Amino acid sequence: MSIAALITWLITALGGFYLLGTWLARGGVRQQQTKTTRFPAPVILGHFLLAAAGLVVWIIYVAADTKALAWAAFIILLPVALLGFTMLARWIPLYRAGTPAHTVRAVGSTTATTAQEPAVPAERSFPLPVVIGHGLFAVLTLVLVLLTALGVGGS
Repeated sequence: MSIAALITWLITALGGFYLLGTWLARGGVRQQQTKTTRFPAPVILGHFLLAAAGLVVWIIYVAADTKALAWAAFIILLPVALLGFTMLARWIPLYRAGTPAHTVRAVGSTTATTAQEPAVPAERSFPLPVVIGHGLFAVLTLVLVLLTALGVGGS
């Protein structure tokens, strides 16, 4: 089960890298100054850094098979999940608003703009399938890590 958790964690991380890259490329950090983004940089970067740290702990657990490391990885995942749900809650109303990302510019864009073009939060460019996949694999990872820490199904 520890290997299954590692695989789901890696898949989750790939989706997370894509989302973070999209947010950065669309000017998410620059949007902090204008408050265009709904994702404060400490939330999105904290989510990423804690998830990466937890993954490192989990890889060490898989190699060393030390129960304390499994529990440490699970404990690290709890704030990761909380930050993830926070971002999801902030993203859903933006997604439902339905402003097509390709019809407006991101703040800090180098393209010519007019006064009629409103700035769009960077996270509006997140593809729905990636958000859903990232979230589902994250939940599955959390469950598998907990079950492994509890000793269910072997290591």
